[in-house]
Amino acid sequence: MADVITGNDGIARCAWAGHEEIYTRYHDEEWGQPMHGDQRLFEKVTLEGFQAGLSWITILRKRENFRAAFHGFDPEQIARYDESDVERLLADAGIVRNRAKIHAAIGNARVLIEMAPGEFDELMWSFAPATHVAPESFADVPAQTAESKAMSKELLRRGFRFVGPTTMYALMQSAGMVDDHVRGCHRGATLAPSVQE
Repeated sequence: MADVITGNDGIARCAWAGHEEIYTRYHDEEWGQPMHGDQRLFEKVTLEGFQAGLSWITILRKRENFRAAFHGFDPEQIARYDESDVERLLADAGIVRNRAKIHAAIGNARVLIEMAPGEFDELMWSFAPATHVAPESFADVPAQTAESKAMSKELLRRGFRFVGPTTMYALMQSAGMVDDHVRGCHRGATLAPSVQE
């Protein structure tokens, strides 16, 4: 597969963006764009955790269902979930129904609400590398890095779950902590303004 493809609109993109509108929009408007805010980053952690073992397009197609099912990823509300909420989520065909991942999302929310406002954002961004060389090709994109390993280790130490180093590197890419748009992609040169909570 070529590293860059040209869409029907004549725009060159990373090949993984394909030709499906939901994926190309995600690639163009979100992936690799700096994202801040405790709740926004909590949503990223949660969805990346649910993605483990699945394709990201599966999660992307279900993201609005996830947002509805998890009260907009409000950690205060999710932290109060009980077993009836777990059963409700397990019965929701609009999301990925995995008991361990649902329990992890609830547990992670409980860890997060013990942190000061803005502390989670600061913690996550503290692992962003000071410099990052944009990849020439997909072959240059790692599955995990020293920074994602350190992020994973610290989150696990604090009690977060489903935050392995590969999952956390995917989050770093998605939240713009690194820019892995390959050379030749129209997003590789400039990024849109930061997405705020």
